[in-house]
Amino acid sequence: MTTQWPDDDVILYDGVCIFCSRWIRFVATRDVERRFRFTAIQSGYGIRLAQAFGIDPADPDTNAVVHGGRTYVRSDAALTVLSHLPGWRWTRALFAVPKPLRDAVYNVVARNRYRIFGKYEACFVPDQAMKARVME
Repeated sequence: MTTQWPDDDVILYDGVCIFCSRWIRFVATRDVERRFRFTAIQSGYGIRLAQAFGIDPADPDTNAVVHGGRTYVRSDAALTVLSHLPGWRWTRALFAVPKPLRDAVYNVVARNRYRIFGKYEACFVPDQAMKARVME
């Protein structure tokens, strides 16, 4: 995806999805450079970001990351984030897997995430250390 966004290294995620919130905590813990910031799709900022990239905020089917001035979704988003974390750079090799195959696996998890992992009643609230990295 080539849509531009003024902020960089922002991860858009589903704030009521338990799996998605755990993903954000996973990234925040390993992102020692504190490169990435986070926004729930349910926040005002997240809604604007989602709409700019054609993601339905009421029924999100993907996370997204803005990196290097570009937006990545589905498996590209996950691999882009992982490949910039210390100890996870090896995941860049997974870009060699054809995108339709990677996205098919991603879509199966995305469609079933609430059923498998559950859903919060309200958006996940980050701890104090992570709050400075949240964009609302």
